Amino acid sequence: MSGSSYTYEEPAEKNRSYLQEALNELTKKGLYRQLRRIESAASHRVIMEGREMLMFASNNYLGLANDPRLIRAACQAIEKYGTGSSGSRLTTGNTILHEQLEERLAHFKGTESAIVFNTGYMANIAALTSLVGEGDVIFSDALNHASIIDGCRLSRAQTVIYRHSDILDLEEKLKASSHFRRRLIVTDGVFSMDGNIAPLPDIVSLTERYKAFVMVDDAHATGVLGSSGRGTADHFGLKDKISVQLGTLSKALGAEGGYIAGKKELIDFLLNRARPFIFSTALSPGVMASALEALNIVENEPERRKRLHHSSLYVRQELSRMGFRVLDGETPILAVLIGEAETAVAFSKKLETNGIFAPAIRPPTVPAGSSRIRITVMSTHTDEDIKELIESFGIVGKEMGVINNGRSMV
Repeated sequence: MSGSSYTYEEPAEKNRSYLQEALNELTKKGLYRQLRRIESAASHRVIMEGREMLMFASNNYLGLANDPRLIRAACQAIEKYGTGSSGSRLTTGNTILHEQLEERLAHFKGTESAIVFNTGYMANIAALTSLVGEGDVIFSDALNHASIIDGCRLSRAQTVIYRHSDILDLEEKLKASSHFRRRLIVTDGVFSMDGNIAPLPDIVSLTERYKAFVMVDDAHATGVLGSSGRGTADHFGLKDKISVQLGTLSKALGAEGGYIAGKKELIDFLLNRARPFIFSTALSPGVMASALEALNIVENEPERRKRLHHSSLYVRQELSRMGFRVLDGETPILAVLIGEAETAVAFSKKLETNGIFAPAIRPPTVPAGSSRIRITVMSTHTDEDIKELIESFGIVGKEMGVINNGRSMV
């Protein structure tokens, strides 16, 4: 018995040692992560681990996640349909609310049809593993979201990475791809860590020239960009040129889940072939109802977007004037470059001491040497909130030597 016990315990002990060494190495490099506990509703001010914090890290761009109308819609749906959906959409989980939401999303995006997934991550995996495979090629922007990267890897198609938003590099790679069966270009609409917008008109032009098709992940653009908040294609007037329009319900819409919008045959194909859709329990009725209500608000209250863009532009201008290196962009995502991971973490902790929550973004999320403070502005931030953020950045920036008399030290 002792020999048998030794046989099973030794590998376990080695695994524990390996895991601890890996954790120690992450800590040494300033890359160790921990969960933070929120003890209040998602808002521009939250209670975090017993302390009130001014929130500048949320994707709740329009402040809808705790809007009373969404809460009321969810409660009414739960009272009528229950808390869970009880099965996948193709068995027992399909309610009238799921169908109504998909109809509304198609109308909202200006497409023939739409399909809802449990997360935006799953929507990307579903699209990329269903639409292309062996003999095909995917051209993926170097800064695309992790869910796109994983979808490319799982698709079995060849993946070609082109330099971030570099149309010349993309075209050179397209020129050498005529031997592939199908060619798909996939890009974020708004890049989540830099906050800039993909050069969609140029990408669409290339798809027409090289007989490719394009997929856009509008996770951070839905509800934010475009004259009516319909996303990147709407922003550029290209809604009829995008084959696969993907987004989430969990950011500006304040609910949960992801979606794909496009032609009816595309949606029918995904319903029959997309494994994340087929083999997942459907989202709950309460989530569907809150997303439906959020679409009503996005369409009927454009002042939320106007306020959001005004505040974002002001913060960008003020931090740049103070000497911070803020990446170019026109979205509510502001990337303030700090440099090394340890410095960015220290900067974030000092902001937190001042009551501002804006975490450091470090490798592997961003390249080494480009660690940053990622600020996200919400339409519900008041002028006083914005002033407090800017003043805190100025104090911490000078204290840490990141800025000096209006000049960046990065």
